[in-house]
Amino acid sequence: LGNYYYNIANKQCLKAAGGAAGFPMTIGVLQLGVGVLYALYMWAAPDSRSVPSVTKDDLVKMLPVGFCAMGAHCFSVFALSAGAVSFGQIVKAAEPAFAAVVSTAVYGKSISTAKWLALIPVIGGVVLASVKELDFAWSALIAACTANLFAAFKANENKKLMETPGLKDRIGSVGNQFALTTILSFLFGLPLLLAREGHKWSEFVSLFRSNSVISTNLFTSGLYFYLYNELATLTIKKTNAVTQSVANTAKRVIVIVGVALVLGESLAPIKLLGCAIGIGGVLLYSLIDKIVYG
Repeated sequence: LGNYYYNIANKQCLKAAGGAAGFPMTIGVLQLGVGVLYALYMWAAPDSRSVPSVTKDDLVKMLPVGFCAMGAHCFSVFALSAGAVSFGQIVKAAEPAFAAVVSTAVYGKSISTAKWLALIPVIGGVVLASVKELDFAWSALIAACTANLFAAFKANENKKLMETPGLKDRIGSVGNQFALTTILSFLFGLPLLLAREGHKWSEFVSLFRSNSVISTNLFTSGLYFYLYNELATLTIKKTNAVTQSVANTAKRVIVIVGVALVLGESLAPIKLLGCAIGIGGVLLYSLIDKIVYG
């Protein structure tokens, strides 16, 4: 449900701030900033969370993960500012296709034939959902695909990072790992914010102070984003692959349909069909090796 509430608060904040022509980069980076404040509070609060004992070399090795996390988040925010949340989420459901290509082409990993075939309904569902999308925008499609690309690199870099001897012990916990990633993501995002929307900073501050829709939803969306991602990371460590796949599928259905109903976005039959095929393909992709190879 955290993802569901994040998408609603995020869209309301973006819409009140002018949509794609407003301050998507500023909002995306400041959402990470809210996460940074929460992480620092958890370290400062008594009996809450121990501070990680990472070294300078550890932080340097974490930079690629932080950069990719920033890219995945900020491009997702831009995609959701440029088009319907439901459409952006349908495109983001195609993330396994990007992960498969990046893993094989860049990191030399092998993907089974069954998984490659399972990507057909994923891609087909996204295409079908796009055909009659009333809020279709090329910028939303490109931004969502770019976010998927960054997410694919982040997953591979994170896996490579955690193979560093002794790093897990120095980080201390999954919560600390996500906190450090968020801090690095925020720091990477700041210069991009200044380069893209820095000239409009005073205008944003004025809106933030005068419009409670922006200020309230910026804070809540940032908090929801941090908390649901941290919880998802913890859940992955404690559940099996089947449970994760089913949960991710249910999450996407709740977000796509629920947010569309709340925000009054289009849910044409062909879009719903494409959504069902695409999400079903993602579930199949997650489980196919277990089904075929046992």
